[in-house]
Amino acid sequence: MYNPLFNYVLQNQFIAAILLLGLGIFLWEVKDILIAVFIAYVLMASLYPAAKYLMARKVPKIIAITVPYLLVLAFVVLLILPLLPFFVSQIQALFENLPLYVKQSSEVLGIDINLTRINSYLNGSFTGLTQNAFAVTGKIFGGVFSIITILIVSFYLLVYHDKLDRFAIAFFPRNLEPAVARVIAQIEEKLGAWLRGQVFLSFAVGGITWLTLTVLGIPFALPLALLAGILEIVPTMGPIIAAIPAVIVAFSISPTLAGITVLAYIGIQLAENNLLVPKIMQKAVGLNPIIVITTILIGAKTMGVLGALLAVPFLSVVIIIYKAMRNLE
Repeated sequence: MYNPLFNYVLQNQFIAAILLLGLGIFLWEVKDILIAVFIAYVLMASLYPAAKYLMARKVPKIIAITVPYLLVLAFVVLLILPLLPFFVSQIQALFENLPLYVKQSSEVLGIDINLTRINSYLNGSFTGLTQNAFAVTGKIFGGVFSIITILIVSFYLLVYHDKLDRFAIAFFPRNLEPAVARVIAQIEEKLGAWLRGQVFLSFAVGGITWLTLTVLGIPFALPLALLAGILEIVPTMGPIIAAIPAVIVAFSISPTLAGITVLAYIGIQLAENNLLVPKIMQKAVGLNPIIVITTILIGAKTMGVLGALLAVPFLSVVIIIYKAMRNLE
């Protein structure tokens, strides 16, 4: 089934262990590149159905592939970028008013909090940001460069989709090729459905949260709603983390408003879980909450924020491969 060299490595446990250790070290050293490629692959999987739909209707391949990317780019340029300056100003205002909210909350609770230390920390943070302006600028341009790189890689993954699939399948014995092809198709379907569903849910939850906080009269409704939309991508833990700053801001106004805010966030999650998720995420992988939380914590510990965000889709891929291997036994 396998070539003699591969069989020799499998039979020699010491050599296999050394090779696995070396492979693990190598993969860890290039993990940033692997994360970028994985993000590009997820993006490709989410756009592939649209390109496939256009190609099935005799649209030239390059046009069918380009149109979805142009639509995404137009959405970002026309909607996201115009809102960015206002959002940044709101975040800055929230940061500057944080000591005031802490003071008001401490007065309501009857707790003595050292505001001098908080102010010193915040002022130090602002000073650090000012002194490291060039470093921050470099990080921004580095982030933009990474995004452009991911878009380019995902574009070429889509252009050479069929060839890359055949290339990957060719590494396996002929009797396993149909099973490998099915696994690749399942992975792409799950990852694509996950990203499309998460984007829709993020905008839906963010919009509903903004409307709710605005009606309740809670300050900084837009950045708090955007936080809820972004953290929606992190299952189970994300909505809880997003609710905390909103409740703190509401509590600085009155305990009653804080209680109403808690109920509002719970109501949004109940509506999402019972109305939106079954409709939008029915093709995505359903995972046990305990496994999800554990995976997110591991991802956050090893790779930071990106690790937490990509933990669930990565786990979905692992589960699909595991089930396929079980079926082959």
